[in-house]
Amino acid sequence: MNIDPKKNLAELGLELPNVSAPGGNYVSVNIRDKIAYIAIQFPILNGEYMYQGRLGNEISTEKGYKAMELCALNVLAQMDKKVGFDKIIGLNHIDAYFQSADNWDESPKVVNGASDLFVKVLQEKGIHSRSIFGVHKLPRNFSVGLTASFTIKKE
Repeated sequence: MNIDPKKNLAELGLELPNVSAPGGNYVSVNIRDKIAYIAIQFPILNGEYMYQGRLGNEISTEKGYKAMELCALNVLAQMDKKVGFDKIIGLNHIDAYFQSADNWDESPKVVNGASDLFVKVLQEKGIHSRSIFGVHKLPRNFSVGLTASFTIKKE
């Protein structure tokens, strides 16, 4: 299957952001055999911190969806820069993290921001499994964060 993720992004009116540097002693993309593991990506747009706060308090479910979409864009940017879209066999799994108000319970709707984008951009290669974790606190008070793993072609 031949897909063009950059064309699909353009048709959605989106473009890949600049990749963020790791915030500690780790790499953004770690490749082991045919699996590329993407370190947690936050809603950062070209160095600007976005969507800070708790879902259900400062951040609405709708804005949370956009925040998770931005995390997914950052995952794709890391893959494009460090691996190349042409080497993607498929997205395996995503782990989504969120911080929220005590009574807020709409995390699947928020995480669809990432899931929907991956399928729109990567088509069949973007179908994946996922886990969702509510946490007490994320770095820099980000509302959401996202990790991913991809199967890639080895040369």
